[in-house]
Amino acid sequence: MTQLLQGVADDMAAYRTLLDLLEQQFDAAIRHQQERLGQLAAEIGTLVDTLESRRAERVEFATRLTGASASMAQVFTLLRPEPRARLEADWSALEQMVLAAKAASKRNGDLLAEQFTIMQRVLHGDNQTYEPA
Repeated sequence: MTQLLQGVADDMAAYRTLLDLLEQQFDAAIRHQQERLGQLAAEIGTLVDTLESRRAERVEFATRLTGASASMAQVFTLLRPEPRARLEADWSALEQMVLAAKAASKRNGDLLAEQFTIMQRVLHGDNQTYEPA
C-alpha cells in the first residue's frame, strides 16, 4: 500500500513536470525552434515512459491488494478515513492532470501537424490550387 501511495504522489509531481514540458513544447513550436522541440520530445518521452511504468506498478499493487478485478475505488476502501480522503483527493487531482496533459498534447500535435501541412504547401505547392478547368 505504501508503494502504491508513493507512486500516486510521484505521478502528481511528474504530471506537473509534464504539463510544464508541454507548455514549453507549444512555445517552441510557435517559435519554430526545431532543436528545442527535439530536446523537449526526448524529455517528454522519457517522462511518459516513467509514468507508464508507475501506472503498471500501480495496477499490479492494486491487484495484489484487492484481487483480479482491481480498481482504485477498491483500494480506497482498504484505508482508514483520513488517509482514504487524502488518497481520493490526490487521485482526483491526478486524473485532472492526466486530462490536462492529454488536452495539451493534442493541442501541440494539432499545431505541429498544421505547421507541417503549411510547410508542405510552401515547399511543394498546393496541387488543388491551380487545377485546369
